[in-house]
Amino acid sequence: MSSSPLFAAAGLGYLLAMVIYIAYFVTGRDIVGKVASSVALVSFACHTGAFVIRWFAFSQMYSLGFFQSIPITNLYESLVFFAWCLILGNILVEYYYRVKAFGALAAMLAGMAIAFIDTTGMSKDIQPILPALKSNWLLAHASLSFIAYAAFAVSFIAAVLHLALSDKRKSSGVYLFWTGTLSLFIFTMGGMLADMLIKASSGNREGMSKPFTDLFRRADGSDIAIIIIGFLTVWLFLWYFGNVISALAEKLGLTQELLEELTYKAVSVGFPVFTVGGLIFGAIWADKAWGHYWSWDPKETWSLITWLIYAFYLHGRYVRGWQGRKVTVVAVIGFLSTIFTYVGVNLLLSGLHSYGAF
Repeated sequence: MSSSPLFAAAGLGYLLAMVIYIAYFVTGRDIVGKVASSVALVSFACHTGAFVIRWFAFSQMYSLGFFQSIPITNLYESLVFFAWCLILGNILVEYYYRVKAFGALAAMLAGMAIAFIDTTGMSKDIQPILPALKSNWLLAHASLSFIAYAAFAVSFIAAVLHLALSDKRKSSGVYLFWTGTLSLFIFTMGGMLADMLIKASSGNREGMSKPFTDLFRRADGSDIAIIIIGFLTVWLFLWYFGNVISALAEKLGLTQELLEELTYKAVSVGFPVFTVGGLIFGAIWADKAWGHYWSWDPKETWSLITWLIYAFYLHGRYVRGWQGRKVTVVAVIGFLSTIFTYVGVNLLLSGLHSYGAF
């Protein structure tokens, strides 16, 4: 059995769950929220089944051991695994905190990740594993890194909602910061999808391996102006309607205290996982694959930057006793660094981790 139909079903299910979650936010009816959670769970089950099938097929095709055959060796596989981790995080948040406010964004990100693959023609074939990846450290390093990324994504959602509730004055720095940050995230994701769709619809497969890179590497004056205008348009829209988000959050019973706690706990889970899996295990694997623990490769450098930001966040909480907006802003910045570490480095820079590109 092929994993592709199950991945497609999961993607459609997540997008459907997103719509139902939004309906729940608008109506506030518990039955609608339960339906949304149920659809997300069924989609997650399809997603899990698809991932297990691909893992088994990978192992059989190349006669690899269990630890060497986890299918997260390219951007396609890493995207579907990241989406899986993100939905798992949302399920845990709903179970422990009875909070459904994360569902819409988590389902949207997971659905878009899978739809992004389907609409762009990205290869879904199981590809030969590169020599550097033939190691038992693949499971330990890569999988733990993506679990940490998903935990940081949960912290980002909670942090943005916390900032949205903390200051509703449209002229305040906090309001401008969170709307600008969220706008940057939405604009970047939308730009990547639009760029890929244009190339796919025109039949231009040349350069598909670096879809969004050209927008920045080869941008002239007019392109830069379009990028700035596009971003400012998204920011202006979100700035104008930003209080709608905070109103919906309050309607669902979310409080600043709960959101700050969720941000802290998500980072507290993600940080040690990222430290061990992303940095320590990565360094050990690098020594075995390339002969040195650290080479200041762009991925390594940005992983260290991300680690330092979250270390600063936890230091502020533990040692300095920081609370409220000041420390929450650091968590938001940390996730922006996480996204650049995960996707931006592969698209805009080159290095030893170039096999993680499209």
